[in-house]
Amino acid sequence: MTMTTIIFGAVAIFVIIVIAKTAVVVPQQKAYIVERLGKFNQSLQAGFHILLPFLDVIQYRHSLKEVAVDIPEQMCITRDNVQVGVDGVLYLKVMDPQRASYGVTNYLFAISQLAQTTLRSEIGKIALDRTFEERTSINMQVVDELDKACEPWGVKVLRYEIKNITPPRDVLDAMEKQMRAEREKRATILTSEAEREAVINAAEGAKQQVIKASEAKKQQQINEAEGEAAAILAVATATAEGLRKVASASQEAGGYEAIQLRVAENYITRFGELAKESTTLVLPASVADIGSMIALAMSAIKQGKPPTRKSAPGPGN
Repeated sequence: MTMTTIIFGAVAIFVIIVIAKTAVVVPQQKAYIVERLGKFNQSLQAGFHILLPFLDVIQYRHSLKEVAVDIPEQMCITRDNVQVGVDGVLYLKVMDPQRASYGVTNYLFAISQLAQTTLRSEIGKIALDRTFEERTSINMQVVDELDKACEPWGVKVLRYEIKNITPPRDVLDAMEKQMRAEREKRATILTSEAEREAVINAAEGAKQQVIKASEAKKQQQINEAEGEAAAILAVATATAEGLRKVASASQEAGGYEAIQLRVAENYITRFGELAKESTTLVLPASVADIGSMIALAMSAIKQGKPPTRKSAPGPGN
């Protein structure tokens, strides 16, 4: 190997090193912090960049994507002095790479510790029974506190979510008994309300039945009364019509004799029926005289009959 080859190789290596030191390609959603002679120079965004060899150095590399940080489980004490294990997950994003590089040594570790202390403080403000229903409020409070503290670090805390709240075993047993008792209480209340509704419905049904029955009886009585009234009216009308016909017939020729015959027949018929009902009869002596009884009845008819109108004599009379 000649000296020329050695020199050429050394120059090639030097050129490669210079190119590696000067030509930098920053990927999308990445940010590089460049220091020149140990001092911050610039923040490189996505794209191709040329640096000064041996003067510019990439000191920090940050991802601008949203990052999920797991917050380990820790023991927190509630306001009613119950220890619960709480863990969660924190979502954050680097907004200013320069402040994230020089504002804090390790922003992920710092935010994780700050999230734990803030969470303990928020859990200590509420009772155990409310920790499960106040998750949203706790998450919002943690995010507000962390966002204020992380602003100088160039980091934006987007949200925090509690994953698990784990009370002690004896507390879980007590809560389970309480929930079982509450469910049994609700079941008993629902059963009693159902029975009460059933009794009310039965009473209302009986009431409606009585009302309907009384209305039906009332209508029946009204219908019967109307029927009886109509029957009485029909009988009276028929009787009056019969009397009118009898009166009219008595004015005609032979009408008087027909009335006598009718009275005699009725007398004999009634007298015969009276004899059938009893074997012993006590009657006035005049009752056996049929002729006198008929004459008495016809006399009554004559007395009640209006006077007949005589026709005026004609010129030949």
